[in-house]
Amino acid sequence: MSTLTLAAAGAASEHRPLIITLFGCFVVATLFITVWAGRQTKSAADFYAGGRQFTGFQNGLAISGDYMSAASFLGIAGAIALFGYDGFLYSIGFLVAWLVALLLVAEPLRNSGRFTMGDVLAYRMRQRPVRTAAGTSTIVVSIFYLLAQMAGAGVLVSLLLGITSDTGKIAIVALVGVLMIVYVTIGGMKGTTWVQMVKAVLLIAGTLLITFLVLLKYGFNVSELLGRAAENSGKGAAFLEPGLKYGATATSKLDFVSLGIALVLGTAGLPHILIRFYTVPTAKAARKSVNWAIGIIGAFYLMTIALGFGAAAIVGPAEITASNKAGNTAAPLLALHIGGADSPGGAILLAVISAVAFATILAVVAGLTLASSSSFAHDIYANVIRRGQATEQEEVRAARWATVLIGIVSIALGALARDLNVAGLVALAFAVAASANLPTILYSLFWKRFTTQGALWSIYGGLATSVVLVLFSPVVSGKASSMFPDVDFAWFPLENPGLVSIPLGFLLGWLGSLLSKEQPDRGKYAELEVKSLTGVGAH
Repeated sequence: MSTLTLAAAGAASEHRPLIITLFGCFVVATLFITVWAGRQTKSAADFYAGGRQFTGFQNGLAISGDYMSAASFLGIAGAIALFGYDGFLYSIGFLVAWLVALLLVAEPLRNSGRFTMGDVLAYRMRQRPVRTAAGTSTIVVSIFYLLAQMAGAGVLVSLLLGITSDTGKIAIVALVGVLMIVYVTIGGMKGTTWVQMVKAVLLIAGTLLITFLVLLKYGFNVSELLGRAAENSGKGAAFLEPGLKYGATATSKLDFVSLGIALVLGTAGLPHILIRFYTVPTAKAARKSVNWAIGIIGAFYLMTIALGFGAAAIVGPAEITASNKAGNTAAPLLALHIGGADSPGGAILLAVISAVAFATILAVVAGLTLASSSSFAHDIYANVIRRGQATEQEEVRAARWATVLIGIVSIALGALARDLNVAGLVALAFAVAASANLPTILYSLFWKRFTTQGALWSIYGGLATSVVLVLFSPVVSGKASSMFPDVDFAWFPLENPGLVSIPLGFLLGWLGSLLSKEQPDRGKYAELEVKSLTGVGAH
């Protein structure tokens, strides 16, 4: 174990009461918010959409809290610290993706749907098969995203509490899962939204503090910071140039293209982001919320330069990988060192930043779980199983039971993924979302010849292709950094399936519609077009 990792463990041990107190304060505060919001949750609209009472700014802040996940704070910082310029590509991709969401999805989706993506798809197609497909896709994408948050939680709390055993790390993952179940089942969308807003403020404040301290150390000279990072990385000038991770071979270059496509297109298909557009009263507020989110998220991703390159310059890649081979502890270790590795200041800063990161994880897992449980209850249970005959109380009850089941599955899979880089795991979720959800949403909103068969081919084809390619990729087996490093059944060479699965999802939607015997309902499409573009008749 490295000296800095030992220092971190020592500082955490010496000031563990402070760390536990900070964690405890956040958990208690958010539970209070959840219980308060739960008392105001009276209907399905309250549980699924927070009563559509949030302003554009509030929803933009909540979207930021939902989007800036463990991948952003822990994974990107680690990726930059280990791979320099290539690691920063995650920040660029995550930010640029919001332009797609703003220009193509936010306003039409808010106007066209009620609670879930399935509402939009079912408007002019056969309800039961389309809602089943939409619900299935939502749950799979959410679980992929949850893996990253669970992995981040295990790494983070293990560092602070000095837990090194696999059993202890799995117990931490289980604790996060239990908390997210509590947040969603009690608070619904109202509780989740307020927790996300609080978390966004804390994350921006914590990141701003670390950024200021890092720049202060180098006299606010970014060139000196980058130069020191390159020198300390052991890679020299290559650390600041493209190609360190994605330029060595033709396969890695294709992997970069695949990653870029997935990041840019994935956001507009993420279920937990899409349902946030239903929490505002109008399409104008939805558009404003995305504008606010872009500003907040953009500021944060600019600061990841200081987080990642600061960790490379001050901590060093060797020390970071000794603590966690995927680099997920770069930001907490930077906080410890910038505050003084052997001083109370370093321990306090480590505790504060780690509490912020923990807040980040809890808020995001709550949003993801709510998205998947809402889709199950509203699309599959109420409209497929009960054929539209379920009461609002029965829907909400089904959503709460679904939350418990999804939480259990996420805990089990998160325990397996605890040693993978969380930014890479999130990129996989983006690829699945862009392959299965985005083609169907765009075709449904903007192509009059789109049919039920096209929707099913697109969702199931994109979903199956992306998931199968991930299972047989180096992410799961065949490499020391894989989920199962001791076996090798990887025949797909790329770590991200987006290059194959995303175009295939669009192709299948087009081909399925052309080969369908079903005649598209032009009248329904005209209604949907007017509704999506003008907001007439929107909920």
